[in-house]
Amino acid sequence: MSQHVAILAPHGRDAGIIGQVLQRAGVAGIVCADLAALRASLDGEIGGVVVTEETLLGADLRPVLDWIAGQLPWSDLGFIVLATRQSGPRSATSATILGQLGNVVLLEGPINAETLASAVGSALRARRRQYQARDLLLGREQSAAALLQLNETLEQRVRQRTGELEAARETLAFALDSAGMGSWDLDLRTDTARRSRRHDHIFGLDPESEAGSQRDQAWHGSRRQAWGRSAFLHHVVGEDRNAAAGAFDTALGSGTLELECRITRGDGAMRWIDARGRVEYAPGGEPVRMAGIVMDTTDRRRTEDALHQARKMEAIGQLTGGVAHDFNNLLTVIVGCLDMMIRRPERTDRVVRLAETAMIAARRGEQLTQQLLAFSRRQMARPETLNPNRLLLEFHALARRAAGEAIDLQFDLDPAAGPVRVDPAQFESAVLNLIVNARDAMPAGGTIRLQCGNVYLATEAVAVRGIAPGAYVMVCVTDTGTGLEPGTLHRAFEPFFTTKEVGRGSGLGLSQVYGFMRSAGGDVMIDSTPGAGTSVRLYFPRSDDAVAEERHAATSMVPLRRACSGDTVLLVEDDEQVLGMAVESLEELRYKVVVSRNASEALEHLRGPERIDILFSDVVMPGGMDGARLAVDAQQLRPGLKVLLTSGPVGDAGAGQTIGQGLPVLNKPYRRDELAQKLRVVLGGA
Repeated sequence: MSQHVAILAPHGRDAGIIGQVLQRAGVAGIVCADLAALRASLDGEIGGVVVTEETLLGADLRPVLDWIAGQLPWSDLGFIVLATRQSGPRSATSATILGQLGNVVLLEGPINAETLASAVGSALRARRRQYQARDLLLGREQSAAALLQLNETLEQRVRQRTGELEAARETLAFALDSAGMGSWDLDLRTDTARRSRRHDHIFGLDPESEAGSQRDQAWHGSRRQAWGRSAFLHHVVGEDRNAAAGAFDTALGSGTLELECRITRGDGAMRWIDARGRVEYAPGGEPVRMAGIVMDTTDRRRTEDALHQARKMEAIGQLTGGVAHDFNNLLTVIVGCLDMMIRRPERTDRVVRLAETAMIAARRGEQLTQQLLAFSRRQMARPETLNPNRLLLEFHALARRAAGEAIDLQFDLDPAAGPVRVDPAQFESAVLNLIVNARDAMPAGGTIRLQCGNVYLATEAVAVRGIAPGAYVMVCVTDTGTGLEPGTLHRAFEPFFTTKEVGRGSGLGLSQVYGFMRSAGGDVMIDSTPGAGTSVRLYFPRSDDAVAEERHAATSMVPLRRACSGDTVLLVEDDEQVLGMAVESLEELRYKVVVSRNASEALEHLRGPERIDILFSDVVMPGGMDGARLAVDAQQLRPGLKVLLTSGPVGDAGAGQTIGQGLPVLNKPYRRDELAQKLRVVLGGA
């Protein structure tokens, strides 16, 4: 900041003297020759002005006065006016000029050098304060300008970032929608959620329904139904609801939701969905939010099921020759026996022997059919909650005969083995298959050990097996035979794959076991070492249900139960040959038979007045109503009506299904004594 002052004292030696005084005080003085020079000096950073009074009188001061009037608010330049002492008041002209100068210090002569230096010093200090105020104001203005510019920049960046986020969100929403995925964001504290339109489309929800729901501008701005975990579980079908609730509970601890289940849409349609999500936690560890995506996987599952079944059918088609060979052998026996019986019917003993041979061949054909059905999972399952030890002990004698005299058959059964829910006949067939395979692997004899006990399968043990970790009951068949090569072991469960010579096996045994175990919700694993034997382990999920009552002893020793007077059977069968055979068998048992060829005919009879004691119906029938549904409608028309169903393969719609309501079922093909015994049990004549 400048410390100089302008000096205007053009008369005599005043300017020089004043300059010397200021110089001794350390102040630079600039001598101005006239008012024009003084005006020019004011444009710089001047500290003050020393001027003699007589210089101002009679001169044109307008340039200087205009500059003084135009000073900025912070500026008030000081003028030190050197005046001669006067005895009276100062003239009006002089007073006016001094007033126009503004900040004036008037020094009357004679002037002391110290007084002049002091006045100039005061003027300079005041001027420095003004310059400091100027700098402060300028700094403020610059800060304000910078802040304004920053605000404008921030607003621009916010607008830009908001636009980018909105574009990213729209892109994500478009991508999710294109992939058929709906998004959801669940507030765990309030059990309310925001969802995308695709989410609501998957669940069949009406976005405009339910008055009182709040408008959600962030998620498409449509009116939404109240939605949360409870609403979601309400849409899950009853059979899957507990598993879905458990998946949510598990996710709260693990942080990840993975759920596949069936839902009922708002329009009543049943669909499969796959939901995935992540959990967000509060600083204290409390789960507060869960967000993720949901997909409708119904079409994918149908395609996978169709592909899976197509592969099975392809395998059957490629290897039909093996089955055809077995069936041709069986049919040769049956046809040959029947032909000889027809030619010489008078030889009763020969007819009986040939009929028994044909019956054995037919039973072998029935067993082969059941194996095919088990592999394709088209058999009708009738599971019961049973003690596996009791099943194994009951079938001990049959297992011993199947193993043969050269085999040491050992049973190692843990008394604490838990109950399992299985079809008893399929269970025995699966174990018998394993015993026969073990026997064939030891042509020179050996040991078969059958074990049963409780095990627990951890997550890592079943990670790639497709079954849930938890408590299982293991049934293991171990032999000391030749074992399996790695290549053979890899193909063990393939249908029709066998290492046995032609005529000794169809290659369906292990396929049947695999299909049965999958139907039962379990798994089968094989361990084998060439030359050291094989172990096949069956893992059944341990059941928490009550164990069913003991099964009755074999019925072959029970005499036939013939009909009481007037006992009437409503027979429902669409196959004419089977119908004829059933009518003849029932009439031989002295039942009165009312015939229907479909469910609608049967219901018409039930609505009529005629006596009907028992409904005997096929499960699979044309016309849109199966035997199980017919039984329900029949018992509604006639409460207390006895029902007996008969079943072979159940077709696509009933793949792997279970007959509900505890209805008794007689397997096809059946003999007259089996029909008689079943009717005896159902009608309460035991």
